[in-house]
Amino acid sequence: MGVGMQIACRGFAGAAAIEAEAGAQLVRLERFRALIDGCHLAIESRGAADGARTFDVRLDLVMHDAALRPLPPCVGDDVDDALRRAFAQAEQALIAWQAGDERMALRDAATGETAR
Repeated sequence: MGVGMQIACRGFAGAAAIEAEAGAQLVRLERFRALIDGCHLAIESRGAADGARTFDVRLDLVMHDAALRPLPPCVGDDVDDALRRAFAQAEQALIAWQAGDERMALRDAATGETAR
């Protein structure tokens, strides 16, 4: 059984293309299924007064004990870029957890240092 994902879109109806990109990015986390059961992905669209849109992408990892490990949000004007950064950040945190350095992974996730 693979890593599952729940997606919530706020401030917009969502789109098949966004779900497809999220699914493609989820593949990056499959190798960590010994550590996680799944993830919760929240994508929020915010409009500015000038009509521009910003996307706030948040990813919480669901551990085997059902604990949620929230990662810092990735914000940007391009939803696909923000999604890629969020999953890259999760991948880096999981690599650190897999290496047994959970404190470093949590610290880096909290400060956003893994979101390069």
